[in-house]
Formats: sequence, C-alpha cells, structure tokens
Amino acid sequence: MISRISKTLRTKIQLRVLVALGFAWAMAASAQVASNSVPAVPGASGSNLVANTILNATSAYVLDDKHVLEPGDIISFQILEDRDPSIQLVVADSRELDVPYIGRISVADKTCKELAKELKTLLEKEYYYQATVIVGLNSVNKVRGKVYVWGQVRNQGAVDLLFDQKLTAGKAILMAGGFGDFANKKKVKIIRGSNNGTGSTQSFEVDMVDILENNKTDKDVVLEPEDFIIVPARAVNF
Repeated sequence: MISRISKTLRTKIQLRVLVALGFAWAMAASAQVASNSVPAVPGASGSNLVANTILNATSAYVLDDKHVLEPGDIISFQILEDRDPSIQLVVADSRELDVPYIGRISVADKTCKELAKELKTLLEKEYYYQATVIVGLNSVNKVRGKVYVWGQVRNQGAVDLLFDQKLTAGKAILMAGGFGDFANKKKVKIIRGSNNGTGSTQSFEVDMVDILENNKTDKDVVLEPEDFIIVPARAVNF
C-alpha cells in the first residue's frame, strides 16, 4: 500500500517538473522571438526614450531653406516637447510673426530653417531646457501687392505685382491691354505714394515710345506696390 502511494507521488512530482520545464522553455522562446522582431534602442529608458522618439520624428522633416518668408505666407509651428499638434501662423504685412511664448518677431529675409533656429535659441533662453522647433511652409503668398493703370489704356484697373516678378510700367500697360487710340505715349506718368520709404509722394514721367517702340528698356521704371500709372490723352486736332 505504502509503495503504491510512493509510486503515485513520484509520478505527480515528475509531471509537475515536466510542466514547469515546458513553461520555462515556452517563455524563453517567446522572449527570443520578441528580441528578434523588435530591435533594441540603446538607452531607451526614461528621458533617453523621449529624446530618441523626438530625434526620429525630426529626421522626417526637411525644413525649407530656399523661400524667404513674405507677407501672407502661412507656416506651421510646433514644439515637439509639448506633444501638441502644430498651429498655423500668418506672416503679417510688417513681415512679423506672432509666436507663442515669444510674441512678435521679425521674419524679414529669413527662411523656415533660419526662423526655426532663431526660435529654438529664444525658447531655450527663457522657457525650455531643450526645444525642438518645427517650422513648415504651408502656403506661399505670391502677390506682393497691386499697381493701378489708369487713363488711355484698353482695360483700366489693378494689376497684381508678384514677389518673383520685376514688373515695369511698360509691362503693366501691356497687361492692361495696351494703349487706347488717343493715348499720349510720350508723357506717361507714374505716381508713387508716401509708403515708398521717403515719406513723400514721388512722380515720374516716362516716354513709352522710346521704351516700347525704340527698345530703350533701360529707361523703364520698376514698379512698387500701390504705384499709379496714368496714361493721358493726346491732343486731337480736327
């Protein structure tokens, strides 16, 4: 009787040992599979894990370093450490940008890449130990302003002045449909308002016969936003 109980007990112990060994083998195999499928990140603990995550995120961004920001341009602004979505900012007519934490800042003659570098420095000076700044160019405002063609032309009105365009008085007149039948081409007047930097109104008189018909294009006047081109009527003798 005793020997039969002992034999039964030994059998149960052996089964338990086998089950434990099988479980341990299964756990080891699972760990091996996990280590092969997910590569280890060196130092991926605590703050290092956050830093690696930010580094991987920033590597996906290529900040624009060619387009100089102009009024009306729309950019996206994001500080990765905040873990908040990006916000849209619009460049004002004064070539300034209203940036969170910092306030108004000039973006004159700056690209997105240059702006991001400057914002990073300002943020880390007062607000952040480390700031990873992303500045993206969402849309470009191509229109710098308008000039106005008036008088003896086919189509009076406003003409768009583009940022990448050197618009002259002669070209603006052609864009307005050309001269009317009674235009005085030799006495075309260009009036420039007080926003020209001098504080006073300027007036130019140009001979469009010389410029457009005699190919003396060096005498043409390069236009600024809000310039007025007035083509007078010539005297008609009956």
